[in-house]
Amino acid sequence: MSQKLEATAELKYASSADKFYVFFKNNMNDLINVFPASFKSVQLLEGEEGSIGCVKLWNYVIGGIPMTVKAKTEAIDDDKRSITFVAFDGDLMQLYKSFKATLTVNDGFANWSIEYEKAHEAVPSPDIYAALTIKVSNLVENYLLKTN
Repeated sequence: MSQKLEATAELKYASSADKFYVFFKNNMNDLINVFPASFKSVQLLEGEEGSIGCVKLWNYVIGGIPMTVKAKTEAIDDDKRSITFVAFDGDLMQLYKSFKATLTVNDGFANWSIEYEKAHEAVPSPDIYAALTIKVSNLVENYLLKTN
């Protein structure tokens, strides 16, 4: 059974919304520089950065555990400033049968929606990932303020 988790990060600066959206659309590889404690490497496997069908292999650490995930950019809606990523391979998929994250950037907020289905009942809900989206959102906004 599919479940959904929501997380919202406040964007403190009015100018951040467009830059924030563009970062996640076109420059997400920079997460390894923004948050090196969690994001260790990223490799483009298929497609083009910022386009539907782009596939990346991420190596990251969450809760002190090294993990991998292959994720595909499933949808991009520039008008709504929305991007959907779908995980389909890697360590993460040992825990979840399905895992989809959607970012929607509104003026003043980054809204994250995680749709998932546990691989088995003992798997925890991905609250740790929801917390990560908030931390990443705050770090990215601060990074964008320093670099622009």
